[in-house]
Amino acid sequence: MKIAIIGATGFLGTSLTQEFTNRKHEVTAISRSEKDSDIENLKYVAVDVNDIEALASVLKGQDAVVSAYNPGWTNPNIYADFLVGAKAIQEAVKLSSVKRLITVGGAGSLFIDGKQLVDGPDFPADIKPGAVAAREYLDIIKEEKELDWAFFSPAIEMHPGITTGRTGKYRLGTESPVFNEEGRSILSGEDVAVVLADEVENPKHHQVRFTAAY
Repeated sequence: MKIAIIGATGFLGTSLTQEFTNRKHEVTAISRSEKDSDIENLKYVAVDVNDIEALASVLKGQDAVVSAYNPGWTNPNIYADFLVGAKAIQEAVKLSSVKRLITVGGAGSLFIDGKQLVDGPDFPADIKPGAVAAREYLDIIKEEKELDWAFFSPAIEMHPGITTGRTGKYRLGTESPVFNEEGRSILSGEDVAVVLADEVENPKHHQVRFTAAY
């Protein structure tokens, strides 16, 4: 398959790029800057996601788009930048005539006992603006009728410090976090890539949000 990965050089995007290329898919890796590749089925393309026409041109002919777009957790304008970028990506995918879009949002919009995590008193203040933006974008994409989209909320614990690496194992959920026997919702970036590659190859989620964890 021909797969476009947006945010391909970031923490999660790097794992996605490796997973899809290892599975022998033809990957177009989209990021802010050019990068050389010595992998036959991988090419990097620099494009501003807010340039809808330029992005759509790059996306034409792809079988699916996986967006790990994130303007940066330390970006003071992350709330506005995330929403603008995510909506631009959605429009570019439609303009390109690609039908399948899988976008990665945050865990903050997942529900526990009827309340979203981002509204809890213990939610980390430093990531709250980005989490709120991702929640608002979930509400936006829920209104999308033209694309075959899926919105992925990672496990609560999903960051570079998780050292389990690629296990290839996970359990799926929908609106609430998936917890293990220790009461933790955790998944490595490498296994998020497995989840999303599996979803691209064997689609199970259509115009819905889903999640996964060990």
